[in-house]
Amino acid sequence: MAADSPLDQFKSVLTGATRALANEPEVELAFTADAPSQSGRHVKVPMPGRNLPSEQVAEARGFADGFALRMRLHDAALHQKRAPKEAVARAVFDAVETARVEALGSRGYAGIAGNLDHALQMRMRSDPISRARSRDEVPLSTAIQLMVRERLTGRESPAEAALGLALVRDWIEDKGGDDLDALALAIDDQAAFAKLVGNLLEDLDLTEGELIPDEADEGGGEDEGTDEQQQDEGEEGEQDGETGEGEVEARGEQNEAETEDGQESEQEQGEFDDAEGEPGDDGEEGMMPVRPNRPWSDLPPQFDYKAFTTQYDEVIAATELCDEDELERLRAYLDQQLVHLQGVVTKLANRLQRRLMAQQSRSWDFDQDEGLLDAARLARVVVNPMQSLSYKVEKDAKFRDTVVTLLIDNSGSMRGRPISIAAISADILARTLERVGVKTEILGFTTKAWKGGQSREKWLAEGRVPQPGRLNDVRHIVYKQADEPWRRAKKSLGLMMREGLLKENIDGEALLWAHHRLIARPEDRKILMVISDGAPVDDSTLSVNSGSYLERHLRQVIGWIEQRSPVGLVAIGIGHDVTRYYSRAVTIMDADQLAGTMIEQLASLFDIDA
Repeated sequence: MAADSPLDQFKSVLTGATRALANEPEVELAFTADAPSQSGRHVKVPMPGRNLPSEQVAEARGFADGFALRMRLHDAALHQKRAPKEAVARAVFDAVETARVEALGSRGYAGIAGNLDHALQMRMRSDPISRARSRDEVPLSTAIQLMVRERLTGRESPAEAALGLALVRDWIEDKGGDDLDALALAIDDQAAFAKLVGNLLEDLDLTEGELIPDEADEGGGEDEGTDEQQQDEGEEGEQDGETGEGEVEARGEQNEAETEDGQESEQEQGEFDDAEGEPGDDGEEGMMPVRPNRPWSDLPPQFDYKAFTTQYDEVIAATELCDEDELERLRAYLDQQLVHLQGVVTKLANRLQRRLMAQQSRSWDFDQDEGLLDAARLARVVVNPMQSLSYKVEKDAKFRDTVVTLLIDNSGSMRGRPISIAAISADILARTLERVGVKTEILGFTTKAWKGGQSREKWLAEGRVPQPGRLNDVRHIVYKQADEPWRRAKKSLGLMMREGLLKENIDGEALLWAHHRLIARPEDRKILMVISDGAPVDDSTLSVNSGSYLERHLRQVIGWIEQRSPVGLVAIGIGHDVTRYYSRAVTIMDADQLAGTMIEQLASLFDIDA
């Protein structure tokens, strides 16, 4: 039998170390080219090269150690019970808990601390804090996590985050410095630590002081059912810990999808609430802004965008990315989520249909000498046979032949609630527009791999040419063609739910691709709606070009379409301000608002020059 390769040997050793550190003999470790993640006892860490470069080995060790410590030192049920409802506050709460777990677990272990430091440094390279130029561009969850880490470990924050952290440090220290100092006293007690974090969030004006449930419990005896309810929740949390439910993803920040409060969340979220239980669903934090916005001032007078190679790019139908059985399963999952939204979204869709039908309504010229016989006036002929027959002629309708393209960001930051709501909204909108004779095309854009794929390998093989331009393999997905009936494309939309599909995003090229498809259409009116959660990000490209290389190209493309193209362009940003890119745009802070916003924006476009 052939000896194991060095990579296999490293995986075996790392698996053993992870099991020992987690105190869990059933841990399964795998290498991945996607974002590192942990779901129950299954851990995925970045795959190092075959020759095991030291930096890549340290990165894999760092993520493995972080996930192992979380399994050992983190109580998911307790964390969920004390978590705030507000999205930004929840992101900060999760990030600070990660800092506590890693600081506690690495205490006295220099090797673990070094591995965690290296993994943190790798995360900071792609985190928005490394590119922030103003306080508004700094993600609070990252900044506060780093400041808590400094307090708990005494270690400096990575250099990549220094400038961004400096933009908000004084403000955080002024409002919550005392709270940060107090956290070190409770590092060994997760419940006490969570309560102190609640005080910090309140002092930072991120919550209104109602996020810690046990504050009500301290009254004692006010609700006889409280103790039993807490006991049941605790038992559920323990069961979840045993069965491995819940997932943590390590790409910029760590997220949790824990389902103990599923019924409560349904009531709180109101009209739009997503179904639970799909692997890879990041819950509330999946819609947080994760990408920077750049000011217009960094645009040079001349900017020439290029791709190092287009050899590995692909435009592909959704049906070719997975087999028929998987598409059936993914579509069934999408339909399950659709049940929860059916009533409200259908009302919105019917509202759009009425507005479009009003534009398409027939009008007639009566009392004509020829045309269609006017049956309503036959009675007067019967009464007075001397009266002549009356005819009517239909007027030309003002409603122009129209095609709508929905271009949906399929990047990793859309994972969870945003991509689910985007797929559901696209599904409802396609059916609605089809009923009124408006053709709809649904497209998606992402990359084939994290960190460059074959394009980067080709660049490395050819000697690392400086300033190579775009350095990743783009993947443009056709979910539904404009001439394709919704019933035939129905299954394809489920592909958006596929774990591992969502990677990085190069918006400028995707916008051009969708625009060129629209321009080739014969319809009189063409509308392009972009649904995204931020600016373009591709680590491979940005690591060898300027930090705003992709963003400048996006601005260039948008300016060209808005100024010179007959295509009507509108954008919807999820949790991220896209109004500084698009002249006709709206930003929503909750993915649940997406369906209503899409319909209103589309209706307003139809109203213009109808």
